[in-house]
Amino acid sequence: MTYTTEQRGASRSTDYKLYFRNSDCEPISPFHDIPLKASDGVYNMIVEVPRWSNAKMEIATKEPLNPIKQDIKKGKLRYVHNCFPHKGYIWNYGALPQTWENPLETDHSTGCKGDNDPIDVCEIGHTVRKTGDVVQVKVLGVLAMIDEGETDWKIIAIDITDPLAAKLNDIGDVEQNMPGFLKATHEWFRIYKMPDGKPANQFAFDGEFKDREFATKIIDETAHYWQLLMNKTADVGGLSLTNTKVGGESTVSAEQANQIIAENPEASEGPEIDQSVNTWHYVHLQKL
Repeated sequence: MTYTTEQRGASRSTDYKLYFRNSDCEPISPFHDIPLKASDGVYNMIVEVPRWSNAKMEIATKEPLNPIKQDIKKGKLRYVHNCFPHKGYIWNYGALPQTWENPLETDHSTGCKGDNDPIDVCEIGHTVRKTGDVVQVKVLGVLAMIDEGETDWKIIAIDITDPLAAKLNDIGDVEQNMPGFLKATHEWFRIYKMPDGKPANQFAFDGEFKDREFATKIIDETAHYWQLLMNKTADVGGLSLTNTKVGGESTVSAEQANQIIAENPEASEGPEIDQSVNTWHYVHLQKL
C-alpha cells in the first residue's frame, strides 16, 4: 500500500493540516487506518518531523481523520530549540499507527500512566524524510522517557532500505556501528525543553536503552490498548476515532471524509519562518 498527502491551509500557519489518502485516493486516518505492521517484523512509521527540522509537527489525535499539523502553545506555533550541538530533531521523528499509550493504565515498567498518544519513533537512518512519509522500519530498541509524570516511550528504529539496516538488528548494534548516537539521543531528550526554563527530562531504567525484544512487547501493549480504544472499552480521552477503513460506529464513508477535508481552506503558501527559530542554545550539562 502506498500513501499520498494533501495539504490544506497556509503552510507555516495555525491553519496548516496535512491529510492522508491511500493508493485508491480515498481519505484515511494515519492514526487508525494505516496498519501497524507492513509485514512480519516490519512496522509502518508515519513521519511527523524530518531530521534537522524544528517545527513540532504531530498527528492531530483529537481532530477528525487525524491530519498532521503543527503543535500550538498559547496561540503560537511550537518549534524545538537548537540545543548545541544538536540542530532541530536529530532523527526522522514520528509515530507508529494503531498504537495508543493509555493514560488510564499505569505502566508496569515505569510506574507512570501513558501520554494519550500513539507511540513515538526515532528513525535513525541516513535519508532525511518528509512530513507525511510512511516508512517501513525495523525496531531496534526503546528509551523510556518520563514527560511531566507520563510514560513517553521512544522507539528506536531504522528504515529497512537504509544502507546500515542489515547491520542493525538490536540496540547493541547501534552503538557498535553508530558510536555516540544513542548517547546523543538520550542527551537530546533530556535537555530539549530546558531553553524554555523547564527542568531536564527524566527516564526510567536510569536512562538505559532497552533491547528489541523489550521494545516489541511495549509496541504490542500499545497496540492492544488501541484496540480497546477503537472498541470503546477504554476511555476515548478526547481523541477522534474517525476512520474510513477500521469499521465500527466511528467509520465514515469516503464522501463524508472528503467533506471533512473540504471544510478546510485550500492549500497556500504561508508566512516565512521566524528566524529566531535558528537561534543556538547552550545548556550547562554539568549542572544537570
